[in-house]
Amino acid sequence: MSEVLIEDEHFQEINYTENHLPKGKYDNCIFLNCDFTKSNISNITFVECKFENCDFSLVTSKNTAFRDVQFINCKLLGFNFNDCTESFLVFQFDNCQLNLASFFKLKIKDTIFKDCSLQEADFSETDLTESSFDDCDLSRAIFDNSILEKVDFRTAFNYSIDPDGNRVRGAKFSMSGVIGLLGKYKIEVE
Repeated sequence: MSEVLIEDEHFQEINYTENHLPKGKYDNCIFLNCDFTKSNISNITFVECKFENCDFSLVTSKNTAFRDVQFINCKLLGFNFNDCTESFLVFQFDNCQLNLASFFKLKIKDTIFKDCSLQEADFSETDLTESSFDDCDLSRAIFDNSILEKVDFRTAFNYSIDPDGNRVRGAKFSMSGVIGLLGKYKIEVE
């Protein structure tokens, strides 16, 4: 059976919680105010798509492909991006809720996170080279054996990163954020 190709479509205010999005390849599509909560988007390919004001909380995403995809004002609570197809995995996030999301072991270089809440997100063993966290809340986010080379954390806040347990060469931090690098030493900085 050949894969269904959907191109240049606009999907607005559709609830996919009971009637799931049909399997196929979505190319240059826009999804506006759609609800995917607890739905199954496995084995679907999204290429150059935009999701705006959509809810992806607790979705199943086995072998889902995101290639040059934008998420704007979306809720992606508990999203397991590590279940997605890793080849050509390229996305960016603007004003999204990504609390408890998992990016475990992914190679997501040059990813832009802007104005996002990433509380308790898991970036363990993730390659984030040259990514940026612009005005993002990284409270209790996990960075363990992560590649953070040339990552821009200058406007990020609430992070705790162990420089000994991660590769941080060339990463950028603000003076006020440096305390997030010293947490394991239990020292006071005034």
